[in-house]
Amino acid sequence: MPLKVIIIGAGIAGLTAAVSLRRSGHFVEVLERSAFAGEVGAAINLAPNGTATLMGLGFDIERARGVPVKNWDTVDGTNLNRIACQDLSTSVKRFGAPFLSVHRVDLHDELLRLAQEGPGGVTLQLSSSVFEVSPEEGFVLLADGSVKYADLIVAADGLHSVARPAVASLASPRDTKLSAFRFLLPTDKVREHPVGQELLSWKVPGALLLGDPGSVTQEEERHLMWYSCRGGTVENFVGIHPTCLESGDHKDQMLQQFGHFDPKVVEILKLAEDVKCWPLFETSPLARWTTGKLVLIGDAAHPMLPFGGQGSNQAIEDGGALGLLLAGVDEPTEIPHRLELFERLRMRRATRVQILSSVRANREAMVKERVQEFMEDGVIFPESFQTRIAHDAGYNVLKECERILRSL
Repeated sequence: MPLKVIIIGAGIAGLTAAVSLRRSGHFVEVLERSAFAGEVGAAINLAPNGTATLMGLGFDIERARGVPVKNWDTVDGTNLNRIACQDLSTSVKRFGAPFLSVHRVDLHDELLRLAQEGPGGVTLQLSSSVFEVSPEEGFVLLADGSVKYADLIVAADGLHSVARPAVASLASPRDTKLSAFRFLLPTDKVREHPVGQELLSWKVPGALLLGDPGSVTQEEERHLMWYSCRGGTVENFVGIHPTCLESGDHKDQMLQQFGHFDPKVVEILKLAEDVKCWPLFETSPLARWTTGKLVLIGDAAHPMLPFGGQGSNQAIEDGGALGLLLAGVDEPTEIPHRLELFERLRMRRATRVQILSSVRANREAMVKERVQEFMEDGVIFPESFQTRIAHDAGYNVLKECERILRSL
């Protein structure tokens, strides 16, 4: 008989898990605390490890208006001198899937379509804030006083997870003293500006990192990321910097933080109309992700800083793996063993990526000692940007799940 699964959170991790679990034949209900079935935010990078997982679940890249990321260019933001350019154009041949940039809303909408299409689709309940989780008895208590029971509870409720304390009571998020400015600009608006047209012609197709040579320590980190989304009609900008002020105009603060960059870059920043500022938090790696009938995934299990572009990709790996590892399970008594397999498959890999994501590319040596604790046989520590791409992107979690299931 199919399992009854409750997923807390309708973000990327939660909906990927919902699609995967439903494809494995289970009854899935997603509880979302907000009153709308949508994602917010700007664009993200999908690496081949995330893209391959999504494609294996039926994800349509064209519907999501994904933009191929053919290069990762690193330049000095103060003078636009190129430092390095990583060719990603052969990623399909090399890793089996492309690098893409996609708007969060488009990604979310395509996952929601997959979750709800056809008869017996995933049930989505909005305005359903979970107040308490009982891993032992398998129920969630909602803020309105109602109680829902399930064979499995999947906590995909993010950094400030209501369920995480039931698994790891001392894993409170820590402020990194860094923040991220984010804003979007229509490509046409950038192209209409003389400087914007010049930079669009100069910029290589893909992702552009504009670094600050004065950022010597991690606490001083300051750089801009620029790439397009929505079929190339929108330009996405992210500015990592020492934490912004809680009050005041974020655009003014952004111009202060990056005012010493090349004047052409500053001109583009001046075009921004709706600048958001997000503080960046981290947690120490957890000793476990499961207890009783509860499992943590995504940011609830391993919140990541943005320096590796892997936060959403690891959430997607979690969701895809969870459904596949529970395929064929029709008795609740089988769940503990399958969750043990899930931890065995996911924890060391995701934790390595989590630690690596705390530093920018080519600074891997700064975290080598911490990463070594979570190495596995056959895995090589990434000593450079190129080997880090291979470590992070050159992994297919669905194939790894199939390998584990064949050994049962």
